[in-house]
Amino acid sequence: MTDHDRTGGPGWPRRPRRRGQGELEAQVLAALRRAPGPVTAAWVQERIEGELAYTTVMTILSRLYAKQAVTRERAGRSFVWRAASDEAGLAALRMRRVLDGQDNREAVLASFVTGLTQDDERLLRDLLSEVAEEPED
Repeated sequence: MTDHDRTGGPGWPRRPRRRGQGELEAQVLAALRRAPGPVTAAWVQERIEGELAYTTVMTILSRLYAKQAVTRERAGRSFVWRAASDEAGLAALRMRRVLDGQDNREAVLASFVTGLTQDDERLLRDLLSEVAEEPED
């Protein structure tokens, strides 16, 4: 048997494509956003592309919970889940986590800002102006 045979050559099933980092989390969040309300992990499992084990779905939900991207509440002996943020919110959480892990926040932010396109820079300036204009509680 050759390496080619193990990866889908004649007589061998093809391996499913590996998902990119965060792809499963995005799929789970998308399913939760389409949900009529808080739902079980089994409900999510039924709506995700491909055949995922229940334990895999639970792991993803637990990771999203740790990232504060989903909420959960007790329902009998298990939990029901709800999206706490959309994909943009999850990306923002990731960005904050990366920033929080750096010693020199100013250098990281400066490097980020200098790499922005003119359109993105303008958008960031507009967003910062809006935030500055909001009254504090």
